[in-house]
Amino acid sequence: MTVISTIEQLEAIYGFPNDASTVKVADCVTPAYRMLIERSPFAALATSGPEGLDCSPRGDLAGFVRIHDDKTLMLPDRRGNNRVDSLRNIVRDPRVALLFLIPGSGTTLRVNGRAHLSADPGLLASFAMEGKMPRSVIVMTIEELYFQCARAIVRSDLWNPEKRVDPKTLPTPGEILAGMSDNKVGGEKYDREWPERAAQTLW
Repeated sequence: MTVISTIEQLEAIYGFPNDASTVKVADCVTPAYRMLIERSPFAALATSGPEGLDCSPRGDLAGFVRIHDDKTLMLPDRRGNNRVDSLRNIVRDPRVALLFLIPGSGTTLRVNGRAHLSADPGLLASFAMEGKMPRSVIVMTIEELYFQCARAIVRSDLWNPEKRVDPKTLPTPGEILAGMSDNKVGGEKYDREWPERAAQTLW
């Protein structure tokens, strides 16, 4: 196996980015990038901490990531599994990244920066959904953002409804939990109750 271990080796293989790959980088929200953020209902949040890296899915109604100003994004921490891996990381290492996806579009948006958590009552209340407030808000200061070319979306044929995987061909969450816990957690009851539990606890 030939291991690439230096930047020089890497550049010898890949060369250097062209103008289209570099002029798109901004250090604040541009009008075009604002449109992408406001139309996105899903983003992957990457964080780093002493234990390593983490990448967490974040989704809500389109525009759920609020543009506070051209250098600041705000992301409510909606209900989840309560592991708070991303939040633990942010408290100890402010470096974060977001990757926005827009259903039907090949264009994705990458945002890198630094973040802190806020539990300001007024801010939490401004993100309330169905009378339920997030317990914290991730406040991100943008360092750079840019769109990613569509090749990955095109190659994966991600939005093609004919390529959707039948959930029945995959292990269910209950099956996974049961297998990992010697049937102490999860199982058929977990899967059966999940739809109602999710509907009642989205926010």
